[in-house]
Amino acid sequence: MPGGRRSLAEQAYLFIRDRLVMLDIAPGEPINEEWLGGTLGMGRTPIREALKRLEADRLVVAFPRRGTFATEVNISDLAHISEVRRTLEPVAAAAAAERATAADHATLTALRELLETSEDSGDNADLLRTDLELHRSLYRCAHNPFLEDTLVHYDNLATRIWCLFAPRLRGMAGHVHEHAPLLTAVIEGDPKKAADLALDHVTGFERAVRTLI
Repeated sequence: MPGGRRSLAEQAYLFIRDRLVMLDIAPGEPINEEWLGGTLGMGRTPIREALKRLEADRLVVAFPRRGTFATEVNISDLAHISEVRRTLEPVAAAAAAERATAADHATLTALRELLETSEDSGDNADLLRTDLELHRSLYRCAHNPFLEDTLVHYDNLATRIWCLFAPRLRGMAGHVHEHAPLLTAVIEGDPKKAADLALDHVTGFERAVRTLI
């Protein structure tokens, strides 16, 4: 929360969200509210508030008298998710190139250096976490909270598909490292190049997954 500490419900939301996105909580798995409360050191009220948000995000589903479960990952959603991302990712990248502040440039430069100096460990889960961080940082640089929220939502859903196929994917490191020129375009304030690279990235994601279907 800008300007203050995050509420307990916000802390719970972020904690559960990223475990759902990375499939640490597997698709179809029940959500254990008691375990979450103990792990986070909070009561059930903020946990349940977080779960309501996550249901709106399509990351969990609640059934009367049965409980709340992680949603399944449906590969048939890929086309719909990609349609939205092909439209909005270039818009966000161009906006970031135009609006990024000096502080944003410092953050993106640090991320670019991390990419350029990192080695391929073969750990796709680690690469996917890096991919999430890169995307979320770029969305913030657009300085449009509505666009940022929308893209985080769809990137989360896309990442769940990535995670599902990660054991069979080759070239994951190359996909993540191709963010470097996109980061450079944003830092250098080139909106057209940033938009073109963002579109190529999203298209490449969809193509890579479809080769495995």
